[in-house]
Amino acid sequence: MDNEQILLTREGIEKLKAEREHLVNVDRVENREALVLARSQGDLSENADYDAARDEQARIEARIKEIDAMLLHATVIEDEGDSDTVKLGSVVTILDLSEPDAEEEAYRIVGSTETDPLNGKISNESPLAKAVLDHRVGETVTVGVAVPYDVKITKISA
Repeated sequence: MDNEQILLTREGIEKLKAEREHLVNVDRVENREALVLARSQGDLSENADYDAARDEQARIEARIKEIDAMLLHATVIEDEGDSDTVKLGSVVTILDLSEPDAEEEAYRIVGSTETDPLNGKISNESPLAKAVLDHRVGETVTVGVAVPYDVKITKISA
């Protein structure tokens, strides 16, 4: 992730900032208190509480460092308003033509770090997103997976 561009929505950037704030001001403080308490128990060589607190400290610091790097290399996915074509950041509504009883499904196309399929956010690197990017409402595209299938784009919004 050294100089790699990280694609994030404004919402994604705000979530990362909030997570970092919580790690620094809540988790790190609680961890320090746990370390002090564990040290007060005596011999550190056989102190499971101390080892657990040190492991948690390492996890917290690693995540803070990871978030800092992501924010440093972040490129904001701009909402360009309603667009004629599917772009990064668009919400695209599709109909899976391989399913006879399929219902329309909507997905926001986001960068890979914000992917959350259960909440309708798919990575721009996913086969579905790659298939629909730069296409228009009414177009049918083939999703290139092991068993390819066709989807029809029914709506695009920001």
